[in-house]
Amino acid sequence: MNEKFFDLKKEKQDRMINAALKVFAEGGYAHASTDDIVREAGISKGLLFHYFVSKLGLYSFIYDYSVRYLMLELSTGVSPKETDYFELLVQIKHSHLQAMKSYPCILRFLNRCREEKVGEALAEIQERREILPERYEEIMGRAGLEHFRKGVDIKMITRMLEFTMDGLMEEHFRNGSFQPEMYFDEVRRYLDEMKKICYT
Repeated sequence: MNEKFFDLKKEKQDRMINAALKVFAEGGYAHASTDDIVREAGISKGLLFHYFVSKLGLYSFIYDYSVRYLMLELSTGVSPKETDYFELLVQIKHSHLQAMKSYPCILRFLNRCREEKVGEALAEIQERREILPERYEEIMGRAGLEHFRKGVDIKMITRMLEFTMDGLMEEHFRNGSFQPEMYFDEVRRYLDEMKKICYT
């Protein structure tokens, strides 16, 4: 983490973080332009490079910041005593909601990072790429499966829900209508419907 960056006022920090999240999420590392980032953030290029030196330095910082921020939200938002599969998903998505209130593009950015193909960017985050997936796996590993109907393929259901939730988010962003609370409410309705289908 770049400690000097945190000496800035929080409002300026968040403008820079949100600008980087948005541009990296939309174009991936290869197509993200620092010109676009500084324009979005309303800062000078000199200021950006003063704190991050390079596009790669910024990308690495934003990745680590996003992972830490989500890990913190998950630690406070997911009950260690919860064991219901669908309630755990609701709590995970509510943790995402809390993160997206401050950083709307944080999930889009992390989803884009999972698909990263540019060598230098991939090498920069490679060692930390499993932190969040392992946390989600640990959370969902607590889920009791006794309520599922016989023959339900839970791995397939999980994949379907991931695609659905990510697809809903992308649709909202494409339409220019993304609001974290509305997204969470819609996701919750889908989870409720799937629960009716899957549980006895």
